[in-house]
Amino acid sequence: MAETRTEALHQNAEGLDIQAPDAILSSLANAQIEAAKAVRGAIPAIAKAAEIIASRLNSGGKLAYAAAGSSGLMALADALELPGTFGIQRDRIAILIAGGDDAFKTLAGGPEDDTDEASAAVAAAGIGEGDCLIAVSASGSTPYAVRAIEDARRRGAATIAIANNKDAPLLRLADIAILLETPPELIAGSTRMGAGTAQKIALNMLSTLTAIHLGHVHDGYMVNLMADNIKLRGRAARIVAAISGRDRDDAAQLLEKSGGVIKTAILLAAGAASADAAQKILEGTGHKLRPALSAIEGSMGRKASVLKTEPEKGQQGD
Repeated sequence: MAETRTEALHQNAEGLDIQAPDAILSSLANAQIEAAKAVRGAIPAIAKAAEIIASRLNSGGKLAYAAAGSSGLMALADALELPGTFGIQRDRIAILIAGGDDAFKTLAGGPEDDTDEASAAVAAAGIGEGDCLIAVSASGSTPYAVRAIEDARRRGAATIAIANNKDAPLLRLADIAILLETPPELIAGSTRMGAGTAQKIALNMLSTLTAIHLGHVHDGYMVNLMADNIKLRGRAARIVAAISGRDRDDAAQLLEKSGGVIKTAILLAAGAASADAAQKILEGTGHKLRPALSAIEGSMGRKASVLKTEPEKGQQGD
């Protein structure tokens, strides 16, 4: 079998262990930067994948992540952030990691070969028609990830693969293949490094674009966050104040009236008659804030306070 890119020796690796610490760290930093650049080539595929995920979530489906080892940790980090950052319900996110809960203590290598465990995990998560599964594997041939994507596809789910080797089995199986063609690792085969960095960036981009499609981002603000601690309650008030043009005290009061829901608080500031009325407006716009603000403006026949209903130059709208 030909040596894969993720197992090859980096061109600058010779004599690494006898170099000065500063030189070693400089090489490691440069290798990470080079790996990160590989994500740019995957932008078209990431864009297509985000559309599919948003469509499935918008229709009531689930999003599952399946991976093993360090790829599993990258997937886990992305998945766990979605409810708090973008307000996606926790029961709509499934995390399938080889080894299950034990992986968080030992991250043993053996479970990544357990295809029966992968099949059981896909079945237990109820992944099927209307859902979407992302499988992540640096090599693109990890048995756990491959079986997970095979079973998800057979059950009717949309499938997305993220891998770092061209022509990998995982990429061939998926509806959308995201190739992150990172250079060989400075420590050959240690894909927690460059490959993992590229995976983390790609997953961040994928989930963020998905959230934008779902209407959870307005200008640069996360308007669907779950404000469940002091820091996030303060952030929520700042978001309401920034978008509505109200002061922080008014923003805090609006959030209290809205039950802590940022979009609702902003619509109350714009002139919505009540929290219930604001919620109905949001339902009519697919929970997107910008068209909801435009709807209020149109119904009132005037500008809705000082709220922005058009994106400023250089900003991305909903």
